[in-house]
Amino acid sequence: MPPMTWVYDFAEGNKDQKDLLGGKGANLAEMTNLGLPVPPGFTISTETCRAYLALQESGEGGQPDGLADEVTEHLAALEEAMGKKLGDADDPLLVSVRSGAKFSMPGMMETVLNVGLNDTSVGGLAARSDSDRFAQDSYRRLLQMFGGTVLHVDSELFSDALDEAKRAKGTESDLDLDADDLRGVVATFKQIIKDQTGRDFPQDPREQMDLAIHAVFDSWNTDRARLYRRQERIPEDLGTAVNVQAMVFGNFGMDSGSGVAFTRDPASGNQGVYGDYLQNAQGEDVVAGIRNTVSLADMSDIDRTSYDDLMDIMNRLERHYRDMCDIEFTVERGKLWMLQTRVGKRTPEAAFRIAVHMVDEGLIEMDEAVLRVTGDQLAQLMFPRFDETSERTLLAKGMNASPGAAVGKAVFDSDTAVEWTARGEDVILVRKETNPDDLRGMVAARGILTSRGGKTSHAAVVARGMGRTCVCGAESLDVDTRARQFRVRDGETISEGDVISIDGTTGEVFAGAVPVADSVVVRHFEGEKLDDDLAHAVARIMAHADGARRLRVRTNADTPDDAARARRFGAQGIGLCRTEHMFLGERRELVEKLIVAEDDEGVEAALAELLPLQRQDFTEIFEAMDGLPVTIRLLDPPLHEFLPDLTELSVEVALAEERGEVDEHAVTLLTHVRRLHEQNPMLGLRGVRLGIQIPGLFRMQGRAIAEAAADRMAVHGAPRPEIMVPLVASVRELQIVRAELEQQVAEVEEERGIKLDIAIGTMIELPRAAFLANRIAKSADFFSFGTNDLTQMAWGFSRDDVEASFFSRYFEHGIFDVSPFESLDQLGVGGMVEMGTKKGRKTKADLKIGVCGEHGGDPRSVHFFDEIGLNYVSCSPFRVPVARLEAGRSVLQRR
Repeated sequence: MPPMTWVYDFAEGNKDQKDLLGGKGANLAEMTNLGLPVPPGFTISTETCRAYLALQESGEGGQPDGLADEVTEHLAALEEAMGKKLGDADDPLLVSVRSGAKFSMPGMMETVLNVGLNDTSVGGLAARSDSDRFAQDSYRRLLQMFGGTVLHVDSELFSDALDEAKRAKGTESDLDLDADDLRGVVATFKQIIKDQTGRDFPQDPREQMDLAIHAVFDSWNTDRARLYRRQERIPEDLGTAVNVQAMVFGNFGMDSGSGVAFTRDPASGNQGVYGDYLQNAQGEDVVAGIRNTVSLADMSDIDRTSYDDLMDIMNRLERHYRDMCDIEFTVERGKLWMLQTRVGKRTPEAAFRIAVHMVDEGLIEMDEAVLRVTGDQLAQLMFPRFDETSERTLLAKGMNASPGAAVGKAVFDSDTAVEWTARGEDVILVRKETNPDDLRGMVAARGILTSRGGKTSHAAVVARGMGRTCVCGAESLDVDTRARQFRVRDGETISEGDVISIDGTTGEVFAGAVPVADSVVVRHFEGEKLDDDLAHAVARIMAHADGARRLRVRTNADTPDDAARARRFGAQGIGLCRTEHMFLGERRELVEKLIVAEDDEGVEAALAELLPLQRQDFTEIFEAMDGLPVTIRLLDPPLHEFLPDLTELSVEVALAEERGEVDEHAVTLLTHVRRLHEQNPMLGLRGVRLGIQIPGLFRMQGRAIAEAAADRMAVHGAPRPEIMVPLVASVRELQIVRAELEQQVAEVEEERGIKLDIAIGTMIELPRAAFLANRIAKSADFFSFGTNDLTQMAWGFSRDDVEASFFSRYFEHGIFDVSPFESLDQLGVGGMVEMGTKKGRKTKADLKIGVCGEHGGDPRSVHFFDEIGLNYVSCSPFRVPVARLEAGRSVLQRR
């Protein structure tokens, strides 16, 4: 077997090698091969990272065999290309060491700039640049980044020392520090490193580079990187590449600078020139939002030549990638250098607009446009927006970094955001600027507000990626995180716990809670005629997805209003009508009568009272879904759920007895509550077992369904009822209940003189049912997989109990990357669904099969259900458009 190759020159790769070279390395290779001005360098592959991490986990430590030699070989080639040596005393080559995973993880992993500087080479850099100040500033940046990233020194120590130097100078800007000031900062930083680590900052340039490479690999497993991957559903085992690249300097002076640009607006999707530029700065200054930037349009006045070159390259890259590109660049003394490009992260609104605009521009076909948007993005577009007609108090206006309407209590650090969210509070995380350590708070918060930074700052990029509302660069806010408050220019103060509202679409910040209204996308789905660019884009995408999809989409609905709304949202029927929801409120007393009935006569009387109510329920739902199938699940939960709580009722009776009072009804009820009490109701007297234990219950429901269908037919309706028997584990259970139901249907047919077409099927939600689906199919007209219960049964835990107790630990250990209740466990539960489908259709080739758990609205799960050949999925009304879109995307992806 040939030895593994660990390192690749930029010229050796291309944009399609993200698995091997990571996203950044693959795109650096692509730009190099396009002949764009890219500083030369090399990429250490993701395979190397995986091998390195395996050595650390095994306890062996070290690095993969041969890596050091390959790095030496590629470094020599880089030195030859640049005509200088790494860390040379007279004319040093300096390099950046940057992470770059397959999927963009902005700010989550490590970067070290200016590697190769030391006490000697800093003099050479000063001589080459004719600027002692520039050399000292570059050295302090290396010490600050290397100290925090590689040596794990608390970064606040460096920030505080720099702030102290600025205070001593009487300035708030680091640009006002001269060479001597910065030389003092360098000495302070070196002492901090020695005090905190017990060793001097390493002076050997190669040691610096090797330690930085290892730090980037190690950063794959930091808490914030793991959290981000869970949030974005990025696999844990990919690893990151490392890119070693010759440094170019945006901090040479005012004829230099760094910037980030987008070929279209990543917030709205509109065409134009969007981005941030910062003179006399390195790229990390732009992303961190430490100083507020100027727009790219302003850059044209600062350096027209570099601006024109940038515009030309941006146009080339967008047409080459056929997508919106996110670009990082540096200008060094009037020369433009390209440091990175990638397909840019964008808001959901921008995703839909850009996809359709690019179809109209002839860059992509409509199939690809549908594949460029997701159901998760569509779901975010359906979130409410602020009601424009409501009164509001404007506090400030910043950049509209990530759209949406967010209302919550202001908090000023991530720990508080997480703590308050855990106790049920909605919060807005307020910071001067965010950094990667704020990720936990950003995930917990409803929205993010910063006083610094632009649309390309850390807060903006991360918020857009995770769909959080974000307003950045609200300069009029004076944020004081220590005092836990911010002041507005007119003197008003907002303290921690005060409610604020932020509008990520307009960039506005309001005092108090602003009312919200339906989004334009929801109004479109509701049938409102809108002259709106976003609504038109969504309509075109949805129409194409509907034309491509095979899988039908139904809804879970228990009321006529829910059914009607789901139909407007595109539902093709009801896949789950839960009849237990019809026995709540005032009707609970009727169920109590049924339970406490002493004889058959009492039972029949109670059922007789329930029959007309059930019939009316079904009549109204059939009317709302006229002409479409309606699957009605017979009563499923245990009867005790319709009775008072055992403990509360026991206390009530005991207290009454102490007072010498006797409530006969309460005493009788307590007797029945005790009789029906179960240690584990999920596995007790429920579902089909109720129909066998109390046959009149299912007979009543069957008759109500049949009579409702007959009533609709009498007024020329087109009812299509389907009766679903829950929790079947044995075909004999289904046969017994089916016979009772068929008898009721036959009686109604005879009474009304009509012929009813009512399918009778079952819900497959027990592992035994999946294993014996071939037998159960003999007596079933259809299957519907209840994946919620099937997940509980397969994993052996109750959703109500475990999500809050130990799921967080399961995420930490990588047992889950997403909750199996949120997205289908395709290997385990999905395997049973696939097996049950194949076995059922072996008995009945045309057996109609669907899914009615909430997995039916989860994008990843929809693709799985489509691929294994189910007929339909069913989900809540608001998830219906999501399922429609993903069912279309599933077909197009397979093409």
